[in-house]
Amino acid sequence: MKKSRFRPSHIYLAVVMLLIYLPLVLVIVYSFNESKISSVWAGFSLKWYKELFSDKDLFKALWNSIVLGAASSCAAAVIGTLGAVGFTRVKTRTKGVMEYLSMLPMMTPEIILAMVFMAFFSLLGLPFGMTTLILAHTAFCVPYLYMLVRARLIGMDPSLAEAARDLGAGEARVFFDITLPLIAPAIASGMLLSFAMSFDDVIISLFVTGVGVNTLPIKVYTALKTGVTPEINALCTLMLAAAALLVVISSVLGRRKGGGTR
Repeated sequence: MKKSRFRPSHIYLAVVMLLIYLPLVLVIVYSFNESKISSVWAGFSLKWYKELFSDKDLFKALWNSIVLGAASSCAAAVIGTLGAVGFTRVKTRTKGVMEYLSMLPMMTPEIILAMVFMAFFSLLGLPFGMTTLILAHTAFCVPYLYMLVRARLIGMDPSLAEAARDLGAGEARVFFDITLPLIAPAIASGMLLSFAMSFDDVIISLFVTGVGVNTLPIKVYTALKTGVTPEINALCTLMLAAAALLVVISSVLGRRKGGGTR
């Protein structure tokens, strides 16, 4: 029998996993710490979760982030999908330049986008608040939808749409009956990615938000200026639990769907 030996690749993987998951474990552990000082363990306690659920401002910021992410991802889905479908049918010499410009917001640093949005909204005279937040987040989420939907359209068999046209279907009927169901997974993936990007954004939101509108990342960022508190650890723990639950549900539904199609 051959003896198992540790390889350098195993050690590298262990170090990487440790660096990734050790901070998460520490956040979860110290969210149950009795002491307010994270470096001192004073015993197990749930009081920080009680304070978290009694913080109305924090939950209002969470609701604002959910509304912002949902609105911007839905708007980006419509714009990005229509843009991808339109660009696949356009055949001009400037098509490459136009596609590059449409992807530019994704490659531009967020601090530059934030200053551009702030100057643009100030020039238009728009009051800073939820409206400017949705407009700004939609603008930088559109390229993600466009990229995923365009990749799906390129891999789609064009003969399906041509066959529908030969049978007398109009362009609208072809789009809703043939194209849209085929690109729906790409749209859903792009919306989830856009929601995550919008929910996680701090820099752009800081520049375009109003006085009475706070998102959860801004709320956490301002709270961290005075140091990491166990209440923030409790919030991060609940968000990690919610994300893990969504991953498990998605995996279970995927297995059931795969088993049902056999």
